[in-house]
Parts: sequence; structure tokens; C-alpha cells
Amino acid sequence: MPLAMVLANRASPVVIGLAALAFLAGRLIEDRAEARRLLLAPLASPLAGAALAFLAWSLIALVWSPFPAASLRVAGEFLPTLIAAYLLACLAPGRIPAFVARLGAVALVLAGLLIAVDLATDLALERALGHRLAAFVHNRPALTLDLVAGPLALVLWQGRTRGLAAAVLIFAALGVLRSISGAAQLGLLAGAAMFAAGRLLPRRVGIGLAGLGLGLAVALAPVEGDLLARTMPEAAHERLVQSSSRARVAIARSFGAAVAADPWRGAGFGTSARFAETPVAQAVPPEIRVLLGVGHPHNSFLQVWAELGLPGAFLAALTLMLLLARIARLEQPDRATALGLVACAAAIAFVEHNGWAAWWTAGLGAAITWMRAAPWSGAVRTRDRDSPA
Repeated sequence: MPLAMVLANRASPVVIGLAALAFLAGRLIEDRAEARRLLLAPLASPLAGAALAFLAWSLIALVWSPFPAASLRVAGEFLPTLIAAYLLACLAPGRIPAFVARLGAVALVLAGLLIAVDLATDLALERALGHRLAAFVHNRPALTLDLVAGPLALVLWQGRTRGLAAAVLIFAALGVLRSISGAAQLGLLAGAAMFAAGRLLPRRVGIGLAGLGLGLAVALAPVEGDLLARTMPEAAHERLVQSSSRARVAIARSFGAAVAADPWRGAGFGTSARFAETPVAQAVPPEIRVLLGVGHPHNSFLQVWAELGLPGAFLAALTLMLLLARIARLEQPDRATALGLVACAAAIAFVEHNGWAAWWTAGLGAAITWMRAAPWSGAVRTRDRDSPA
């Protein structure tokens, strides 16, 4: 997937869709009853219940969307990719040969190297492929490297191919740090820091830190813009000029004002692209209303608040806390790696991208699949029948 994203940076939904279909076909041929059990048993867990409740509320929120056609297009992109990710996370672990992990490592190393070389040669690869000549074309591939590198390295490490595991981490970091994506670099830093904390600190402390971070990310999302506007020094904006920090703060203030105007149910699922035209936008002061037309809040937690209101935010927070309870039962180094993945994804989600984007959902699905393919994680999955959500 990372290599495919370098060559075509919207390719991840196709990759995960084909992989899911292949594993589904293989499992059905192998043992239809076992395939059915693998797919249905996880849905009985509390974690899956919370995730399904969140999805149900998202579908209910289609009812009051002022742009039903646009909302259905968003759902039509997000839901098939989510289903493919679920199929892959349920069916692939235990059926991934060791050589496939090694091939994955080679592909990821090539992806990181190609990003670095292409940017160093003024986008020679993009020019040869006839793509758009802009450095940000490598942002999505870099974010995919962020997600996949840790779990894949864990599988390789536990499979005693530790040189490849180290190469995966080194070249993923090279691609991320060479890219111009501040979100990818923040994700790398957050993931590495959380991995170290999860590895060195007692179990409860590591899980507690992750829970505090996720809880604050959800709770403070509607007031993020106001808090940053009051506390972020001018010098910090100057250092982050390439990341458009001033614009991001202003966007967060605009969407936060929209949440304050209607916090109970939100504007409707998939409305961010046309949020400036929603009825709730008319309640936002004119001087900041214009920034509601940027396409999305650049914060997935704030997007949930804006589109799905308080019920959506509560169900998202509940799902995240139950996810941490699931991770707490893992042993090392799986637990630290899973916490690093959560921190990386949450840090990226807090500053970047449409939360329903198919390429992002596919990247998360691939990362979770590799995470569950690790020997200890797979043993817990078999024993507890927990959801991969």
C-alpha cells in the first residue's frame, strides 16, 4: 500500500478492497463456517457495539443533511472502504505468510526512499509519471507510512527478521521527515513518544496517558481554535508558517462557533465540504463564516462535533476508551506498538484531513491488520473474540 500510494496517492482503497476480497474468497473456500464466525463473533463485543452505534448515528444524521446527495457520496466513499478494512482485519491475521511481511517491508522501504529521492530531485518521478508537480502530492503517502510502519515492524521483529524491521522504521521516518507534511511529522513524533511511554511506563500509566490524550482531543475540539488564538505565541506561528498555523486556528474557531450554535445533533453526516451553506452556518458571525467553506475543519474530532453533534462525539469517545481497554490486555511489545499507532493516528486526525476519506480509512485498516497479525495480538484476538474496531 505505501508504494502504491507513492505512485498514485489515492490508491489505498483499491489495494485494501482487492486484499479484502482475496482473503474473503480464500477463507470461504477454506472453511465457510469459520469465515462466518470470524466475521460475526467480534460484533458481540462492547467495543464493536460502541463503534456500530457511532456508525448508526452517522447514518441517522443523513436524514437532516441539507445536501443529501453530497452526504451520500461521502458515505459511498467511506463505508465500502470501512467494510473492506473490517474484512481484512478479521480474516487476514493467521493467514499472512512470512514472505508477504518481507515483501511488505521491501515495498515500504522503496516508498520512503522514493519520496525522499523525488523531493530531492525536484519531483523527477512525478514529472516522469505525468502527475501534478507539487511537493504536497507526497503528503498522503507519508501519512500512510506513519500508520503502517510500526505494526509491520512489530510483525517482522517477532518473526526474527529484525534487520528488515529496523529498515522499515528508518526508511518510513526518512520519507516522513523529507515530506512537507507537518501532520505526518507530528504523527511520527507522537507515535514514537507514545511507544516509548508504553514500553517504559507501567501498564496503567501508559494506558492512562493515552486515555487522557484522547479524551482531551474529543472534549477540547470545539474550543481548540479559541484556546490556540489566546495561548499560541506569535513566534510559534512564525516557525510553523509552512503549516499555515494561523489559517488552521481561524478555521478551528469558525467550526467551533458552528458547534456552539448547534451542539446537539450537528449539521448532518458528510456536510463539511459545503458547511458554509448549511443552516447552522448562518448563526456564525459573518467575519469568521467565510472559513466554513474550506472543505473540512482540518480536525477529525471537530468534524465529528460539527457534523454529528454531542451524540456523535460521545459515541466516538466511548469507542476510543473501549479500544484502550482492549489494548490494555496486550503484552509487550504489542501494547506499546498499539499505543504508538493510536497516538500517531490521533495526532494526525487532530490537525489534518477529512475523517471520512477513503484513503485514510484504508491506511488505518492496513495498520490494524498488521497489528493483529503480530503473534501475541493474534492470540488475544482468538481468545477474546474482540473487535478489530
